[in-house]
Amino acid sequence: MLNKNKYNSYIKILFLLLVCILSLTACKSKTQEVSNQTVNLPQVSYKYDQDQVVDFKNRLITEDTARYEGLALSGKPFLVKPDALPSSLFYDSGIHIAYPEDGVRGLYISGELIGDPNYVNYIINYIDNTDLNTVVVDFKDDYGQIIPANDSTDPLVQASTISSVDYKSILKQFEAHKIYPIARITSFKDNMLAENHPEFSFVDPNTNAVWQDANGASFINPFMPEVQNYVINVAKEAAKMGFKDIQFDYVRFPEGFFEIADTLQYELGDYASFVSDDPDKSGSERTRAINNFLNLASESLAPYGVNISADVFGYTTVAGDTYDVRGIGQNIGQIAENVDVVSAMIYPSHWGNGFFGLDYPDLYPYEVVDNYMYSEKMVFQNVQNKVTSRPWLQDFTDYSKPEGSFQVYGSEQVQAQINALAMNDIREYLLWNASGEYSTGVDYKVEKNEFGEVHVDQVPILDAYDETVTYSDNN
Repeated sequence: MLNKNKYNSYIKILFLLLVCILSLTACKSKTQEVSNQTVNLPQVSYKYDQDQVVDFKNRLITEDTARYEGLALSGKPFLVKPDALPSSLFYDSGIHIAYPEDGVRGLYISGELIGDPNYVNYIINYIDNTDLNTVVVDFKDDYGQIIPANDSTDPLVQASTISSVDYKSILKQFEAHKIYPIARITSFKDNMLAENHPEFSFVDPNTNAVWQDANGASFINPFMPEVQNYVINVAKEAAKMGFKDIQFDYVRFPEGFFEIADTLQYELGDYASFVSDDPDKSGSERTRAINNFLNLASESLAPYGVNISADVFGYTTVAGDTYDVRGIGQNIGQIAENVDVVSAMIYPSHWGNGFFGLDYPDLYPYEVVDNYMYSEKMVFQNVQNKVTSRPWLQDFTDYSKPEGSFQVYGSEQVQAQINALAMNDIREYLLWNASGEYSTGVDYKVEKNEFGEVHVDQVPILDAYDETVTYSDNN
């Protein structure tokens, strides 16, 4: 038999269990009653209409939003990145080439020519015997092909990789000769990705085919995060390989896009709220997309310790914030806030007749460059970022122009452009010639004397590249 104490303990335990069961039953009933009740929430109305939202987002683009009840805040950054950081903080590609102390002076090599060992040796010898110090090499070309094999885990990157040239070994050659390597990434001009993934491009609803311009070029859509990330993933592979500067070319919408945008099908995504019917703001969504891309690229590539540069039309500098400039999304002042280097394409042959007050600008290489630099200085004086100007100069002849409106370009015309840059205190530049035939006998390193004049040294004329040399099939 149970003693009296144990009996009382059991009675207490049973009593407590009964109380708990009754409490839980009551809570459940109460919860069911509450869950069956309908609660009327207060109506929420938007404080701002759609036009006000668009206006605010457009002011974001022009950085005109630092206002609070009449108080204007400073637009200067609170934190500034030092000019130099320890190399241990960055990814080590195994290729160590320092930024030229006296500035970048380089030339362009196409994806086809970089695969010819004879041409590579010729260019290395040419640079060794001149004051040039840099090469710009196609990494992702105008068709969208990614030239070297790479380790990207992005299936889109691998699908566009043709693995035709061993860039790692070529970069080792450049390293031995202290030649600064720049990777040219053709950003949004991309037939390859557009054809394989029309959803990333601009589609003609009449044919359900990817839209192409008059030259047969297709573009991928800068509004789409997938597209922006794809281009950045390509750039990461160039940085990992050892290139020290990532140059985004075709970092824009197609030329004249504002004239055809309404006739095409494409995604606007988060940029839809930037679209405005105001003719003075139309196209702002495009400049926003390009600026965001370059900002994202700069942040994403920061761990690799590379410089970020962007190619822009020289016209955008002179024209300012006009509808046709917004049409392609290039506002040079805003772009300059997001990159280390701006490379404006200021080829004399590319300016319309009468521009800068010159009847045929191609005939006046010095005057074109001098006039352009004045406009760029006016824009850059309002840029807070410490950006470098590194223009593209013309070392080719534009035979497509009518007779009398162009001239054959050689050492004299190239020298005139370099002299004009020197007079404007611009020490960096790049030379463009798609065929790789560069003028010899040019003084590439011009300085102003004490009287503010440039002095050109006599430069020996080196042997030009012999195109009759048989290309090697080793690569």
